[in-house]
Amino acid sequence: MTTLLRISQIETLAGQSTVLHDINWQQFESILQDLGEKRRSRIAYLNGVLEIVMPLPEHEKIKVLIGDFVKALLETMEIDFEGFGSTTFKRIDKLAGLEPDDCFYIQNNVAMRGIRKLDMTIDPPPDLAIEVDVTSKTKFDVYRVLGVPELWLYDQILKIYILRDGEYVESQLSPIFGDIPIRDVIPQFLEISLSQGRSKAMKAFRLWMQENLSR
Repeated sequence: MTTLLRISQIETLAGQSTVLHDINWQQFESILQDLGEKRRSRIAYLNGVLEIVMPLPEHEKIKVLIGDFVKALLETMEIDFEGFGSTTFKRIDKLAGLEPDDCFYIQNNVAMRGIRKLDMTIDPPPDLAIEVDVTSKTKFDVYRVLGVPELWLYDQILKIYILRDGEYVESQLSPIFGDIPIRDVIPQFLEISLSQGRSKAMKAFRLWMQENLSR
């Protein structure tokens, strides 16, 4: 008699990851269903390898703050966007799927308004994805396979990657935000948030935008 192990029986500790090999697409879909939507864990899947990560509370605070800074910038610059948070993005034809820490549709925001169920064979990938403390090459590769144009990775410092000819190239500037020194500015205000709290950091960030962003 064969005993089946449910993914919900496997515990992934905070700050750690569980990697499963030889997982086919049907098993991947079943695992997603087993995990459910109301969970803190994030997944990355590529060519049979599934990684499940349980982020630390500090990780969650930082990803929310970076997302708040992005939203404030976009709103101040009067750029329309749609935020998709940690939505599950997957393509069966690419055998790839993941859940970002945060993501935004900016150039493609109009096409994604009112979308309730994603179909990545039709719908575009998010224009910007954000990841905090990424050590997983699997996740980095999934972003590339899914064709996400711009990826930010934060781990004490902020790195910006732009997809060019199917590969990520590190960039000093974000094409979305032009000549704004994103790599310097966002870590600066993250430090303020850690020492003085979110409210003071956001207030200081709005003041900085008022003083430095011309219409």
